[in-house]
Amino acid sequence: MTSGQQRQGSGNGYLTDQESLRLRRVPSQTSSPIYHDVNRSTSSAEDDKGGSELNQEIRSNPWHMAQKRTKWLEQQKQVPAQFSGGSWKHKRTKYVRQFKSNVRELLYFFSLWGKSLQKIGGNFGGGVQSYFFFLRFLVVLNFVSFLLIGGFVLIPSIVFRSVGTNLARNTGEEACLKYDPNPEGLVVFYEFFLHLLSGTGFMEYSYMFYGYYNNTIVEDRSFSYNIPLAYLFTAVFYFAFCLICIIARMGKVARVAVTTGGSDVSNYSRIVFTGWDYGCLGSKATSLKQRNIYYRLQVDLEEERLQMHAASLSLCNKVTLYSLRVLMFLVAVGLLVATFFAIFKATIFSQEQNSKAEGILALFYEYLPSIVITAGNFLVPLLCDQLALIEKYSPSATVVLALLRAVILRLVSLAILLYTLWGQITCQGNTYYRNITESNTTDCDLCQYNHSAYPCWETNVGQEMYKLTLFDLLVNIAILVLVEFPRRMVVDNWSCKLSQLVGRQEFGVPSNVLGLVYGQTVVWTGALFCPLLPLINTVKFVIIFYCKKITLFNNCRPALRTFRSTTSTFFFLAVLLFGWILALVVMIYSVAVIHPSQACGPFRVFPNMWQIVPNSFYSLSRVTQDFLFFIGSQAFSIPLFALSCVVMCYVIALASIYGKSVTMLRAQLKLAAQDKQFLVKQIKKMKHLTPQNNEGEQD
Repeated sequence: MTSGQQRQGSGNGYLTDQESLRLRRVPSQTSSPIYHDVNRSTSSAEDDKGGSELNQEIRSNPWHMAQKRTKWLEQQKQVPAQFSGGSWKHKRTKYVRQFKSNVRELLYFFSLWGKSLQKIGGNFGGGVQSYFFFLRFLVVLNFVSFLLIGGFVLIPSIVFRSVGTNLARNTGEEACLKYDPNPEGLVVFYEFFLHLLSGTGFMEYSYMFYGYYNNTIVEDRSFSYNIPLAYLFTAVFYFAFCLICIIARMGKVARVAVTTGGSDVSNYSRIVFTGWDYGCLGSKATSLKQRNIYYRLQVDLEEERLQMHAASLSLCNKVTLYSLRVLMFLVAVGLLVATFFAIFKATIFSQEQNSKAEGILALFYEYLPSIVITAGNFLVPLLCDQLALIEKYSPSATVVLALLRAVILRLVSLAILLYTLWGQITCQGNTYYRNITESNTTDCDLCQYNHSAYPCWETNVGQEMYKLTLFDLLVNIAILVLVEFPRRMVVDNWSCKLSQLVGRQEFGVPSNVLGLVYGQTVVWTGALFCPLLPLINTVKFVIIFYCKKITLFNNCRPALRTFRSTTSTFFFLAVLLFGWILALVVMIYSVAVIHPSQACGPFRVFPNMWQIVPNSFYSLSRVTQDFLFFIGSQAFSIPLFALSCVVMCYVIALASIYGKSVTMLRAQLKLAAQDKQFLVKQIKKMKHLTPQNNEGEQD
């Protein structure tokens, strides 16, 4: 059909529905039937090129979809059947692309909490959604870590417990070898419950904790397995695996942050023109995506408004604002120091009174450090949030500052707890510890650790981490049932001024994220002493996910001040990396410095845990020893270091070139935008001048 016939179809220049249907039924005059030409002279590449040009021509024309579909069908009729290799390659590429699409859809269908995360992002924005993405990442990380520990430590220990041979016992004092973790027989039910909460009794001497694992070595003609070496190397690989996962996810988030341009003005254009997801199906998914885009635009506009307000402040207002910020900083530091001192005193008091009390009172003393830490982690961030209202930072800066304060509070609190425990275990480092353990000084010199108070100190540290993890879960459930739901009911059913002033709560992303980081840091710290802690943490995070989802949709309202999810996600992972570093320091100190317990555990016969590595090294064959010596020698390390430097210089130079190219492209985009604005202004001027010229010609 010619262009003249197309124009006759309708007055507006487009085909009507009846004409488009007629075109589908009646073949075009220029079309020809399908033919097979075996002796084609043109190559398949030229045919693909011609087809792509025709497709591009159809896309570029301002036709409606029915007309474009008709033209495409006519084009397909004109394309001859091909028997060349190009046709097979085209079909193969098409099938591979379709297969990848189906696999991607299948993976999305089986992805963990995919629909729930989409619903959360549509109702509460990307900032809240980033918290749940972070929670899902930790669930997967803990579950895979448990599979690693279970495959190399737990299952071999169960299988080889009665098969292998134990290493020779120490020739040390008999007093250092006494350890009876479960002296009681049958107990009443409430004591069973207390043991479950505190990790003592039947749980203390089980696969849950370090003390139950033997120093078993299985040796056969075709198979050998060293439980102590596997225990240590699994812990090392566990930390390495978590580091790789964190770095990989940080790189992915950083690429997204660089692509979006951070807080540049181009982010607005990117959201408007490329933010829509054309894979949304149904009105529900569409409305969720619309609200998600709305929240992202709200973040950009809010930050731009605050920047304009900050730029318009006078010198006196700036001095007042910075003075308030310095004062609030000093108040926040005072709150943190007071919390640290309270944790220090509570830990010492708990260890002193624990051996003197029984029943519920003993359970209270055991949980006293956990109670103080949890109370500090709950109250101090609330006070810091009130301080943030006075500081008047931007939403993203407020989130980052709250995260910094909370991470210092939680991680340093955990560090103080461990420092206090180590001081009492080793009887070193402080005169105060020697004063409170003066009766045990001889015992510390004899066994090189406080054996009378901690006969299996690794299990005691694992019990502390177990109680922190369990208590954190119980507190989250208690807050949901006893605080958040009653608050919602009071606000919805009472119309007094106090309830209206309090209002429905907002979902505090910084405090919730730091709760996850704190819980994961506790797990990393205690994984060496409580191998099943990653499994417990997996179950805990799954329960927390559903608890937070319930409270989000039933008790919370959308935040009045949103923030950018890209930068906050990267900062979440950076904070998690700080927790990993703290746990790594704990593991290195425990492995290389403190003497292992002589009455329990797989390292009972060694002066330190790392000693198993050189002992196992010298038991290898001569060829393997020579190879490992060569890897550690200067003949291998110096060339490797030189090669690494060359590769690093190349990567840095390449990154610099790419960075300059990106900067130039951004400058060109800005110039192109300025040129378009200039052309628009010129067109407007021409439109204003054109009527005047026409009037002059008529005159």
